Amino acid sequence: MKLSFEHSTTLRVRYGETDQMGYCYYGNYAQYFEVGRVEALRAIGMSYKSLEERGVMLPVSEFSVKYKSPAKYDDALTITTKVSSIKGPRIVFDYTITNEQGTLISEATTTLVFVNKDTMRPTSAPEDFLDVVKPYEVN
Repeated sequence: MKLSFEHSTTLRVRYGETDQMGYCYYGNYAQYFEVGRVEALRAIGMSYKSLEERGVMLPVSEFSVKYKSPAKYDDALTITTKVSSIKGPRIVFDYTITNEQGTLISEATTTLVFVNKDTMRPTSAPEDFLDVVKPYEVN
């Protein structure tokens, strides 16, 4: 199922997230993408917490990032998250991060897998999750 849902959220680079040059440390980007992903799911009406309470986990199975320009201390970053597809137990998210000037900071993709909490085995996306994303399906 191909999807076209997109959501943006903003966060500010904190001093402790920077290196000696004042650039955001590259390892922080994974957390920024997670913020984007959690907020995107919340925006469509399905939180990580509600999935976990029902015994469904969403671990990351793939993560790819391209750094285009450095984010710096106190930059307000916009994380745009797109839910691009669901295929079997996998859900794919695409991200861009831009700063206040509109400069592209980074692009990334993550693939997560719906996993049964008890067996830790892949499972299909819950039906109510598929119902929530159905309006964003594209042909």
